[in-house]
Amino acid sequence: MRQLIFYTFCIALLLTACQGKREGNERLISVTIEPERYIAEQIAGEFYQINCVIPDGQSPETYDPTPQEMILIGKSKAYLRIGDIGFEQAWMKAIKEQNPSMQIFDLSKGIHLIATQEPNEHAEAHAHHHGPTDPHIWTSAQNMKIIARNAAEAFITLDPENKNHYEENYTRLITQIERTKQELDNLLIPLKGQAFIIYHPALTYLARDYQLKQLCIEMDGKEPSPAQLKTLVETARKYQATTVFVQQEFDQKNAELIAKETGCRLIQINPLEYDWAKSMIRIAKSLAHGK
Repeated sequence: MRQLIFYTFCIALLLTACQGKREGNERLISVTIEPERYIAEQIAGEFYQINCVIPDGQSPETYDPTPQEMILIGKSKAYLRIGDIGFEQAWMKAIKEQNPSMQIFDLSKGIHLIATQEPNEHAEAHAHHHGPTDPHIWTSAQNMKIIARNAAEAFITLDPENKNHYEENYTRLITQIERTKQELDNLLIPLKGQAFIIYHPALTYLARDYQLKQLCIEMDGKEPSPAQLKTLVETARKYQATTVFVQQEFDQKNAELIAKETGCRLIQINPLEYDWAKSMIRIAKSLAHGK
């Protein structure tokens, strides 16, 4: 259980002690996850240093930052949030309160969000509930174009004198995203209606884009009961799922069990990888070719 009040108090003391050290960090920007860092670095180029808060291999749903990490956030000129992922729900209020002069930009602005309480692609398998909306917006190439536009506008707001630099980098980035989307289209459009199983429901937006069925092992953020596992196996067989995805930050035990029971391939993926395009294409190829 998070000791949020105590932790926030400790961090407040540390940040207060470091207020005089903000000078000289006007080119530091903080983001929540690695795919954001990918976008931000492509647009900022050499003009800004990008600090990613969530370390590789850690879950952004439950991660609690160290005091040192919060101090680094406090030294940033701005924070680019991905939307409402668990870390941001828990910590953004404290970040705002302790850094009132920091500009915060929401990169999910303008994206059509999937409401977790509504029936969707994975509801039949007892969808995990993060909050009112599913936060994994970066797993859609179409969403990534909006995220890139929001990031470009953030940098232009922060540094209007170099608007042309950010616009040029944005144009190059959109070309890369479009190229990735075309490859995803080629791999996934033929799979319309196909089901896949995943431990944590990180691919909701990818499933929506290509009309796939995402079946989740994790139930409301908890390990599934034997009865829920049985229902999931039956659902997977009903939809003839062929793939079980597992992420490195989660336990593989139940995924291995379900793969064995259903005869599905067990494949490890990393939707939080820095190289967004490489990660998404690997996931699509796993669905299309089983490797």
